[in-house]
Amino acid sequence: MNNNIYGYIRVSTISQRDDRQWLAMEEFGIPKECVFVDKQSGKDFDRPAYMEMMERLNPGDTLVVKSLDRLGRNYDEMTRQMDIITKEKEAAIVVIDLPLLDTRNKYGDDLTAKLISNLVIQVFSYVAETERNMNPSALWRDWRQHEQEVFSWEGSRWRSRLAMR
Repeated sequence: MNNNIYGYIRVSTISQRDDRQWLAMEEFGIPKECVFVDKQSGKDFDRPAYMEMMERLNPGDTLVVKSLDRLGRNYDEMTRQMDIITKEKEAAIVVIDLPLLDTRNKYGDDLTAKLISNLVIQVFSYVAETERNMNPSALWRDWRQHEQEVFSWEGSRWRSRLAMR
């Protein structure tokens, strides 16, 4: 066991900046050559740098990500990948923005700690996928509909329908 530490950075598009994630990896002490970067959607794990990192990940190693949604945004696949990393690969995972998710601190027989960690992973994975699936045009349409329910145009100005009640 070499106990290597690897970092993983992901942004959804080439135009997005990954500066904050690089800074977090640097502050954590991860050498640049041990950081893997993908610039594509987190909808699945078919990403070149992620797959290369997973091939190098060995028992006793640690994977560091800035936030859980940088790892991925697919609920089922996220929980599966977390199991692969921690159970099959026997590696640890550290989520910098979520100190509760630091599996380097082995839980031993602490079933409650394992439960809480799994629940946190599931909740954040759910939120990440839900955010990914939000359709901006549907959100805009819903907002416009709500706006029309709450406001009305009277004369030369908008008036709150709530104040009219």
